[in-house]
Amino acid sequence: MKTECIGDYVKLNDKKYPCTVSLTMDLIGGKWKTVILYHLKDEPKRYNELRKEMPSVTEMTLSLQLKQLEKDGLVSRKVYGKKPPIKVIYGLTDFGKSLLPVLKAITEWGNQVVAEKGEFIYAEEN
Repeated sequence: MKTECIGDYVKLNDKKYPCTVSLTMDLIGGKWKTVILYHLKDEPKRYNELRKEMPSVTEMTLSLQLKQLEKDGLVSRKVYGKKPPIKVIYGLTDFGKSLLPVLKAITEWGNQVVAEKGEFIYAEEN
């Protein structure tokens, strides 16, 4: 029996979804959420560190996605200091860490697709 189809809907945090795949994609779907989680998988990072690792994301998009990931309980935001410049660190929560096997599978699948059907491109050294 497929557990995602036991009821007519599934519910998380007062939000209803037609199935568990829909719930999962709401939490980690889109162009940037999974990429952000991937970059936080090994250690917590400051906002600017994330920006350097993802240069094609806009500041507004990164900020909005981090807020959504924090709201959904996947990412924690810790503020150090009371006066500017304050230090803000983002890291995976235990709930976010539960996605590590999924992130690993996505990474491995992407690597396999590129190896079989595409190519890895390396930036030229200056």
